Amino acid sequence: MANEALLSNDKQFTSFSFDGHIIRFRTSPRLERYTKIVKWDHGYIVAMAKYENNTEEEEYIDLIPILENLYFDAEKFLTPIEKVRLDYA
Repeated sequence: MANEALLSNDKQFTSFSFDGHIIRFRTSPRLERYTKIVKWDHGYIVAMAKYENNTEEEEYIDLIPILENLYFDAEKFLTPIEKVRLDYA
């Protein structure tokens, strides 16, 4: 799907990919993986996440301040995204 972004993690970093851009930001070193996208709301992600020695927990990611700190036009970047899915390929 052309308007689909990808979310994954590797060690202490989460990756959000869309339109040829890969945005990486630090997360808890205890995060094993994201297990489900619960909600996508124009820059705000609610996801289920599995942590070491724990059951799943809800995780909240606000991409707007991350994008702004990277000098992205957050509105322009996020507007075409219709869906976010997990990608651990």
